[in-house]
Amino acid sequence: MEIDLEHLRSWIGTEERQSELLTSALVQRFYATFGREGAVHEGAIAPLLIHLCLCQPARPGAELGPDGHPVRGGFLPPMPLPRRMWAGGGFSFAAAPRIGETITRRSVIEDVSVKEGRSGRLCFVKVRHHISGERGPCVTERQDLVYRGVEDGKTATLAEPAPRGDRQREVIPDPVLLFRYSALTFNGHRIHYDAPYATGTEGYPGLIVHGPLQATLLAQFATDLRGAPPARFDFRSLGTIFDTGPFMLHAREDGDVLHLWTAAKRGPVAMRAEARW
Repeated sequence: MEIDLEHLRSWIGTEERQSELLTSALVQRFYATFGREGAVHEGAIAPLLIHLCLCQPARPGAELGPDGHPVRGGFLPPMPLPRRMWAGGGFSFAAAPRIGETITRRSVIEDVSVKEGRSGRLCFVKVRHHISGERGPCVTERQDLVYRGVEDGKTATLAEPAPRGDRQREVIPDPVLLFRYSALTFNGHRIHYDAPYATGTEGYPGLIVHGPLQATLLAQFATDLRGAPPARFDFRSLGTIFDTGPFMLHAREDGDVLHLWTAAKRGPVAMRAEARW
């Protein structure tokens, strides 16, 4: 397949701006989804990474593809490869958003590139999100998106089982958790909640655990271990976790850095992250 990289790179510098009220109701649903507790009154500090549930594009059903994703074009370049994944990114935290604030997200496409991977051609889009509240900047997020062919993602790779962390936490990715997180983030991608589609059409062994969901669980784990949210959190997706069994959150101290990773039991590392305070 020919890829017109010059045309795709013409999207670099494209901006999109969206705003949304951070409501107590959203915070209550967020806490319920993750089984956590916290203040929900107006003016209270909102939970870590709730900005991923805000200012998401709301496209009508007629503008979605058969997989539940919006059709290509618009803010993101019209990448010719069919499968899109959240490959990684990073967060730099300036201040916590507050319940009752109007949150604004200004998104900028910073780069578009094409690389040859072990499983075929990959297209990458780097997006920078600037999230601010009424009091000023809150979060700067780098989002790395990768596009690949349908068959490329099915290439078998042998990977070493993940090491055990010094601290661990088990997560059971039941369909309710995945559905609720899809609803929180207005993510219509059917691989996360439609089991017949994920297994029958896409050929996966089960539902896929969202990358942002894994990142949020790791950030919460880091906060619990250190007693305070990190000032910076970077992560990279290395593999896939399905809802076919529990998976583990792992952590290992290394001076000022807390190394974190997710892995299915006896499986390879799926997401790797570093938290700094």
